[in-house]
Amino acid sequence: MKVWVKISLLLALLFVVGGCAPTEKNATKLAPSFELVDLEGNQQNLADYAGQKVYVKFWASWCSICLSGMEELNTLAGEENDFAVLTIVSPGSNAEKSSESFAKWFEGFPNAENIMVLLDEGGTFFDEYGVIGYPTSVYIGSDGTLVKSQTGHFSNEEIKNSFDSIQ
Repeated sequence: MKVWVKISLLLALLFVVGGCAPTEKNATKLAPSFELVDLEGNQQNLADYAGQKVYVKFWASWCSICLSGMEELNTLAGEENDFAVLTIVSPGSNAEKSSESFAKWFEGFPNAENIMVLLDEGGTFFDEYGVIGYPTSVYIGSDGTLVKSQTGHFSNEEIKNSFDSIQ
């Protein structure tokens, strides 16, 4: 009887310790594929970036944290990096402007010439990527794996450092 108690305790301990091991969120999940239109009306597809790492920033025009990081994001998007930089907004949902209003507003936005904005009408991909706050950064590996998703502002240096450990 005492042996069974010891074995049960040992198994319980292994279960608890195993559950404490660090895991990377979404480390084995493929990034949801998307087909969205950019501000010029061109179709953009995640599959177009097959074999490349991709940084995706989900944001909103009313988000002050998002807006304060746009100049820095513009710099990142204009640099030579080993990853593509995309941004996605969701016209018509989450208090975002309509597509037409957003496009007109963004046209006058300073220091944004390098930023590719994709329009997710209705927020379908915001939901598929699990976006719960703005801004949200998504890191996709060259194999299409959704490696990491984080809410909040991150500097260009932090973004680059994250990609250093992503294949």
